[in-house]
Amino acid sequence: MKYVLLALSWIIFYTLHTLLASSKLKRILEVKWGGGFKWYRLIYTTLSTLLFLGIIILALLVPKTSLFLKSGLTDYLGYMLAGFGTIIATKSSRNYSLKRFLGFSSAVNEEEQLVTTGLYAKVRHPLYSGLVLIFMGYFLFAGTISALIHLVCLLVYLPFGIYFEEKNLVEKFGEDYKNYREEVPALIPKFW
Repeated sequence: MKYVLLALSWIIFYTLHTLLASSKLKRILEVKWGGGFKWYRLIYTTLSTLLFLGIIILALLVPKTSLFLKSGLTDYLGYMLAGFGTIIATKSSRNYSLKRFLGFSSAVNEEEQLVTTGLYAKVRHPLYSGLVLIFMGYFLFAGTISALIHLVCLLVYLPFGIYFEEKNLVEKFGEDYKNYREEVPALIPKFW
């Protein structure tokens, strides 16, 4: 039952993340809230953080049932993938304003630029790529059912999350983003 609750927690988290990040909802709330809309991003970030912390606490309470025998190799691969994923996620986040991300930026409607350099020249969603590697690494290191649930929920969510995020990006950047989307893969870089 706790495994089902863990999966449901991720489903709720990802669903709310997608709904609250939608441009349509933001436009509606901007009209309804007026000047109070400047607090939307802070409320959104706080809610997401609290939900994520709830999932972490729940994951700590779930029994640690192993799916396979761990070895030095699985530990090594797990650390390598998670470490590489952390590097990718961190480097991809350098293009974001932390103040803007957390909702402390004074200019809510400041002009954003489409970033297509660095990691973004290889994949459109390097943060998601990094998260996949982190979750895969954690699964290999932990080898538990709960680690598999974390990974599977992320992998199931990503096509939906990418679809809705890219709708927002096309709306924001128009043809520039459409051209970028045609040239650069979503998650896995082309090595050929």
